[in-house]
Amino acid sequence: MRIVFFGSPASALPSFEALLAAGHTVALAVTQPDRPAGRGRRLTPAAVKAFARERGIPTIEPARIRGDEAALERIRAAAPDVNVVVAYGQIIPRSVHYFPPYHSLNVHFSLLPRYRGAAPVQWTVLNGEAESGVTIIELDDRMDEGDILARESVALRPRETAAALEARLAALGADLLVATLGRIDRIERLRQDPALATLAPKIRKEDGRLAWTDAAAAIDRKVMALAERPGVFTVFRGKRLGIVSGRPAEERGCPPPGPDPEPGTVLAIGKAGLEIACGAGTAYLVENVRPEGKSAMSAHAFSLGTEIGPGVRLGE
Repeated sequence: MRIVFFGSPASALPSFEALLAAGHTVALAVTQPDRPAGRGRRLTPAAVKAFARERGIPTIEPARIRGDEAALERIRAAAPDVNVVVAYGQIIPRSVHYFPPYHSLNVHFSLLPRYRGAAPVQWTVLNGEAESGVTIIELDDRMDEGDILARESVALRPRETAAALEARLAALGADLLVATLGRIDRIERLRQDPALATLAPKIRKEDGRLAWTDAAAAIDRKVMALAERPGVFTVFRGKRLGIVSGRPAEERGCPPPGPDPEPGTVLAIGKAGLEIACGAGTAYLVENVRPEGKSAMSAHAFSLGTEIGPGVRLGE
């Protein structure tokens, strides 16, 4: 088939690669514009743009595809049999969805209708789900509400982060996409049940702020879900302290007499990390941190270069 591929981040690349390996022709790649990245904030192309350029595939990067007539004309001129959308990052107008003979297919990283929206993988981990998966839908005018063509589920692995789960789902979605295109004339569409729908809105930077009043298990899920993107942090002496990794602390046995330590209080420091008091009488072991303006390091190394000890409190 002749395809226009819409996608931006690295999670879209397995589908892009699988289409080419299966013998399909990607006539045009549509990606997000270059964005500042890294400490130098240099303009950096999206992963899909870089991949397409390496293979001599034309690309366009409309800042806002809705209303961009030049971009829409390039897409029409590519004469696709089908549009494929994987983590593109913009809402595509109706005029694009329906003009190819096989319309537009989307690889979505959840078991729709659960987790419609921009951040399904992160919300899956954040909410402690036992299962996730990939759904291939035919796009319509509403966010992730199109008819289902194929769906495949996977169980989450113990302590699987959002980044690790996304990589697994990207590979699974690539295989499912190629298989779906291979039998697209024979697939029966399944309408989504709106009563089962849940939402996965975009994660903001501020959503990564820890509340030490939460139980350690909830803090652990937030770190596994958000530490890589957009980042998880607390505040120490007026500066952000990124939490890169950790886990709920082991049971400490009988608590000392008196009231529980205030959430956010450092309970102990050792080579394993910083043990922090959390809500509901629990504790969280911070293993690796990223001080503001510095690279990631072990929490123990951070403690050696900082005046921090038991009784000091993190957070605001």
